Amino acid sequence: MIDNLAIRKEFPILNRIVNGHVLAYLDNAASSQMPQPVIDSYNNYYRTMHSNVHRGVHTLSQQATDAYEGARDRVQSFIHAKSRKEVIFTTGTTDSLNLVASSYGETFLKEGDVILVSNMEHHANIVPWVQLAKKLKLVLKVIPITESGELDIVAFDSLLTNKVKLVAVNHVSNALGTVNPIKELAQKTHSVGAVIVVDGAQAVPHMRVNVQELDVDFYAFSAHKMCGPTGFGVLYGKESILSTMPPYRTGGDMILSVSFDEIKFNTLPYIFEAGTPPISQAIQMGAAITYLTGIGMETIADIEHQLLVYATDRLSQIEGLRIVGTAPNKAAVVSFVLDGIHPHDVGTMLDEDGIAVRTGHHCAQPVMDRYNIPATTRASFAFYNTTEEIDRLVEAVRKTIGVFA
Repeated sequence: MIDNLAIRKEFPILNRIVNGHVLAYLDNAASSQMPQPVIDSYNNYYRTMHSNVHRGVHTLSQQATDAYEGARDRVQSFIHAKSRKEVIFTTGTTDSLNLVASSYGETFLKEGDVILVSNMEHHANIVPWVQLAKKLKLVLKVIPITESGELDIVAFDSLLTNKVKLVAVNHVSNALGTVNPIKELAQKTHSVGAVIVVDGAQAVPHMRVNVQELDVDFYAFSAHKMCGPTGFGVLYGKESILSTMPPYRTGGDMILSVSFDEIKFNTLPYIFEAGTPPISQAIQMGAAITYLTGIGMETIADIEHQLLVYATDRLSQIEGLRIVGTAPNKAAVVSFVLDGIHPHDVGTMLDEDGIAVRTGHHCAQPVMDRYNIPATTRASFAFYNTTEEIDRLVEAVRKTIGVFA
């Protein structure tokens, strides 16, 4: 069904033995693993060109700058941004969303304005808006989700009035796997003069994303979910909007000139990138994009869809197991609960067989509240996973049920 053995050989960690078993890593929605070419890019930077960027005239600094800015060009091409000025380097999706809330929100939103946030968001796309609403006396309203885990479009339409100034929604739910119709949501959001902020952390690694086609105003994602390093991410923003926003943080590199009487800020994208940047992480991000595009995002999406279908079918046959999140359009995420067994116990039992899954509320407590459950067990797949690993998961779940029975 899927022949990705050649791909698997490029991921050293997949050979690791955990508790006497070959690792079956099914926690890719939390962090994906890193292939050797991306690991090598990190080593190459520190072995051959480690230096600060932008400021130096010596060879190492020039080479580091070229590699660092080259990563920005790769990101621009990868998400099909109109300009490299629209690619802001951050520490991750959370940082990107906080930047929008702080810089855009505090500048352009005022008391009484309405923010819409979906009920399926990761905490990173909830907490900044709740805090901003309290600070500015905004009205925050929640877009409900259906029993299958889809955004309630009818309810969204009823909530979308001229008082709405910002809509925050994810492209793919980390807890349910639901793929939201972002292009449609953006069109509706713009029809009332509002901006749309999209958490794309779970989408960019798994499908082709074109921010111009989607017509989103802001789009955030993280490197560590797409075979890259932790502590690094991207905020895409339309240049026409970013150019009106004040800096989020201040300090070195985001300025043109400084005196005690006047400060002149740098141009986009650097105005939002204060201080010494995460140079090696940016270079790794560029290497990860090169690696993913080498495989092909359509190929990745196809492999992962096959894994999703196979896992859904096999897990659905287990008596006492209920899948949470059954939207027809899903990414490769299967969250489930077992009758009478807490997900933390399930995760512990699976780990004994070398199977890594995520258990808990997945930083999406409102989702758990929606289904009246404390947590789920989540298996999330990447293009380097196999049906054999899913078979191991199924057998380990059956064994867990037998132990607790």
